[in-house]
Amino acid sequence: MAEPVRKPTEEPPNRWGGWKVPHFLKHGSASGDGLLVAGSAVLGLVVAAGAVLAAGPWDSGQRKAERDRAAVQRHSGGVHHQGDLPGGPAPAPSAPAVLNALGDTAGLTTPAGAKGLEAVLTPLLDVPDLGTVRSGVVIDAATGKQLYARGATTPMTPASTVKIATTAAALSALGPGHRIATTVRVSPDGRTLTLVGGGDPTLDRTALRSLAADAARALRDAGAGPVRLTYDTSRYSGPALHPIGPNENIAPVSALMTDEGRLDGSDRGPAPRTGDPARDTADTFAAALEKAGVATRSAPSAGRVAAGSRTVATHLSKPLSALVERALTNSDNDIAEALARQTALKAGEPASFAGSRRAVTARLKALGLPMGGAALADGSGLDRADKVTAGLLAGLLARAADPDHPELRTVLTGLPVAGFSGTLGARYTATSGGTGLIRAKTGTLTGVNSLAGTVVDAKGRLLAFAFLASGTTSPDGAQDSLDALATALVKGTR
Repeated sequence: MAEPVRKPTEEPPNRWGGWKVPHFLKHGSASGDGLLVAGSAVLGLVVAAGAVLAAGPWDSGQRKAERDRAAVQRHSGGVHHQGDLPGGPAPAPSAPAVLNALGDTAGLTTPAGAKGLEAVLTPLLDVPDLGTVRSGVVIDAATGKQLYARGATTPMTPASTVKIATTAAALSALGPGHRIATTVRVSPDGRTLTLVGGGDPTLDRTALRSLAADAARALRDAGAGPVRLTYDTSRYSGPALHPIGPNENIAPVSALMTDEGRLDGSDRGPAPRTGDPARDTADTFAAALEKAGVATRSAPSAGRVAAGSRTVATHLSKPLSALVERALTNSDNDIAEALARQTALKAGEPASFAGSRRAVTARLKALGLPMGGAALADGSGLDRADKVTAGLLAGLLARAADPDHPELRTVLTGLPVAGFSGTLGARYTATSGGTGLIRAKTGTLTGVNSLAGTVVDAKGRLLAFAFLASGTTSPDGAQDSLDALATALVKGTR
């Protein structure tokens, strides 16, 4: 039985009664470098987390969607990090070492402390709550050296941790400053106006009003009369419905939608969704046109933009870096599927589930990552046909920390902060050893639990990790066990 869906929350970043400075930072101390490193990390992450709204877990909603689908079948289924801005701040300094190819471990010697880490992690990975199959990999992000491996090449269902792969591929293909355009075009005779979807799932009513105002101004300047209104969704191809079926975790995938097809005014978490996001968006745009003084001959109709049409209005999404951070922090399925399709379009593939799979896979291979056994059925992780390895996920996170790949950095900054934000906001308490020190993407489907992210250990090393489990029977127990594994990394080995 799946867990009940917990609706998103809007809690203050510190739910434990205000900001507190650790006692060892209040007074001078000779307690050692380990405490100073850990204390600095706590304070830095607490400050950073204050800028992020805490949202309730979405993954439980994925389990609910699967349960609902199974019942039907029984009866018949962030932060803006755009680079190279004039006058902008320089990137933060990174570790000087450059990663080797993460798929090649030949010739690597056992790093210092690896045996100690194995002694700590192996018993935690062997607990019954982690089901029948479990795997884990830990990599020193500065050197690329593997510190721990258990089933590193075993393909497993990742659930939402596959969003790490989706977002990394999109950033690699398009760059963090890429923006998705929604346009309005008028036919050569001035009689047909077409709203053209570019694939921005975050398009909102304010943007539609702005598009309508700009289009109305252009039509008045041209002396045009009433127009026929059409909407074009041809940028995407293939099935609109995710294989998991209609549910509160994802809208039909369309190149034209408003507010991710949400019907309740929310911007995260499970929500009732429209069955036709493109038509609803066109209707909203038509109403905005009327208010702007443009008469339409009839209700909007679907159709391709006329040849020779000129653009009279354009809206650009937030930069890709911001979309990536939102997708990872809130486990946003609609944005993840949109990013997979943007990657496909860049590669010249159809913007479909199949085209996205080929494009994302090719992009990750180009990054030199171990793709053996990987099968990326979708961009969100809702599809149980997704398969990745712990080695791939940990390698991706390490690659995102590589100073040679600054374009991937928002994969790290978008990860939820333990005890503070996104899908980790409710999984750590004030007394948890990993609170504020762990950044990780969660993944949860029925019988599947995963956690992949980064920590700074007691030695000051940035570690990238991935722990995957399947055959789990207690969602809460599995989550607690995964959190214990990540917390053990914070303590590290002496």
